[in-house]
Amino acid sequence: MEIFNNIISELNNYMWSYILIAVLVVLGTYFTFRTRFVQFKYFPEMLKVLKDPATVSSEGKRGRSSFQAFTVSLASRVGTGNLAGVATAISAGGPGAVFWMWIIALIGAASSFIESTLAQIYKVKDKDEYRGGPAYYMERGLNKRWLGILFAVIIIFTFGLVFSSVQSNTISLAFDQAFGFDRFWMGIILTVMTAAVIFGGIKRIAFVSQIIVPIMAVLYLILALFIVIMNFSEIPAMLSLIVKNAFGFQEVVGGGMGAAVMMGIKRGLFSNEAGMGSAPNAAATAAVTHPVKQGLIQTLGVFTDTLLICTATAFIIIMSGEYMNPDLDGIQLTQAALTSHVGSWAPAFVGGAIFLFAFTSIIGNYYYGETNIGFIKESPTALFIYRLAVIAMVLFGSVAELAIVWNLADLFMGIMALINLVAITLLAKIAMAALKDYREQRKQGKDPVFYADSIDGLTGIESWEYRKHGESKNK
Repeated sequence: MEIFNNIISELNNYMWSYILIAVLVVLGTYFTFRTRFVQFKYFPEMLKVLKDPATVSSEGKRGRSSFQAFTVSLASRVGTGNLAGVATAISAGGPGAVFWMWIIALIGAASSFIESTLAQIYKVKDKDEYRGGPAYYMERGLNKRWLGILFAVIIIFTFGLVFSSVQSNTISLAFDQAFGFDRFWMGIILTVMTAAVIFGGIKRIAFVSQIIVPIMAVLYLILALFIVIMNFSEIPAMLSLIVKNAFGFQEVVGGGMGAAVMMGIKRGLFSNEAGMGSAPNAAATAAVTHPVKQGLIQTLGVFTDTLLICTATAFIIIMSGEYMNPDLDGIQLTQAALTSHVGSWAPAFVGGAIFLFAFTSIIGNYYYGETNIGFIKESPTALFIYRLAVIAMVLFGSVAELAIVWNLADLFMGIMALINLVAITLLAKIAMAALKDYREQRKQGKDPVFYADSIDGLTGIESWEYRKHGESKNK
């Protein structure tokens, strides 16, 4: 197992050092300028469209609302990356990793806008609901079904299996630290709970996410805000430390600027998923009047995840000074940091919080795999086998070593992101045209509505009606 882990680690170092970081930064910057800084200029609009109700189809069926799709994607985003991932980044890359986590969120938000808008444009009907994502826009937008199948296979493995094991690994470690609870039995409990939800379908997933995600995020942010207020005088020194360490001016832990950049971007991407190709699967399920609305909402998800929740964790850890302890890493570092601030009840609180954060991530991750199995082939047998595999990986992650599950996650996350980033770059002009259409309608005081013929030459559309003919059909 150690040899296998070393091989995965070497592949990760090569891919992240020489390829992926450059691609993420360059394309994020490119999309930021192409959209005229949509992630900043349209922030008030994001909050406005979040309240939009779901549209009703011509058959009288109400789809999933923007808020429901937002919470399904946030359920996947908000999890281990926010509590354990941030801790891992700081322990390996120093406080400067937080700065690069912020940077990748700010510029990566534009990539998130592009991919989620495309997912809405090329979504397909699934009985009384919608589904879509990168595999669908690769097939329908690029006419490359083979590429869509390749991406579908990778996301099924990455999210449904590997990322689920990361989440269960963190839960079991947190409960072991807080309560001395046996990791194997924690795994058994998690597998039973996971099975109960995933066999209930996406409606139950959306329902569970809509209730749990906002509550757990708000409670955690309240605690973080309390800690920051109690240590308010330390904020200037902490921000100075983050910036200095980000550029290698003041090495505290880790390997200076290189480690800070790599770990900040790695863990930032794992947490907010901007440009990775995962959130578009949830974005496509929303029933909205215009694709850009869901693109904006998913961009808001990136900010919520990184600039709020990840930053809260980072401040708690840095202010505690516990990141200097070489024996602490991952969720146990977060627990130790909270203990130093609020007392001995903190490990139990983090254990409960990470259970909610990570369990909803398992649910969201599962759905990404399910919708991509449907893309490859509608097969009840394949879906049943996939569900069993998810349950098995949840149990495996509960007892596996920390390094192995994180290295696997980094490798497949990187492969996924590269394929998706190439696809959205090739299709960016479609998302740009949709944004232009949205802007023009807003200037006219309208609630923007999208049609299959709103963009000249657009093909491969199934779920949007034609303005000229008033009926849905393939073009």
